[in-house]
Amino acid sequence: MVMFREMRKKKQILSQEDCAMILTRGTSGVLALHGDEGYPYAVPMSYVYHNGKIYFHSAKSGHKLDAIRANPKASFCVIGQDHIVPEEYTTYFCSVIVFGKIRILEGEREKREAIEALSVRYAPGDSADHREYTIQKEWKQLCLLELSIDYLSGKEAIELVGSKLNNKTMDETSAKSEDMPI
Repeated sequence: MVMFREMRKKKQILSQEDCAMILTRGTSGVLALHGDEGYPYAVPMSYVYHNGKIYFHSAKSGHKLDAIRANPKASFCVIGQDHIVPEEYTTYFCSVIVFGKIRILEGEREKREAIEALSVRYAPGDSADHREYTIQKEWKQLCLLELSIDYLSGKEAIELVGSKLNNKTMDETSAKSEDMPI
């Protein structure tokens, strides 16, 4: 079994429930892979967190897929909040990082489940008929990826520890910093 590093600042660790909440409400993150010539390759991605896994859609070729085929190990980071507090020279943040293995989905059923989860996430008000039409129209070009989670951790700014602030969306945290807990 692979051992992952423990977080040094234990007071700032988010619970697994808070991590899942950040992944559930997030819409984008950065996928990091082992790229060409040993360079890291990090790419912003839209995603959906569904049934304990993370799903992405992708082009059928390119740097990302080449990297996945060469080494399926990946990390994915989502920032749930990043409120700048200029007078303190800091941000009140919360974020999650996932480590796992990513694979290109091949089976019709698993691809269908992934694209439907993505579709519902990004177009929740769309009708079932329109969603089906759009999926069928794009099906041949569709490449879907699944990130299975081996390890997941989250961290929040020390100023947020013990507050419920990290459970709000970024829009809700745009209040003045003097209203923030310290």
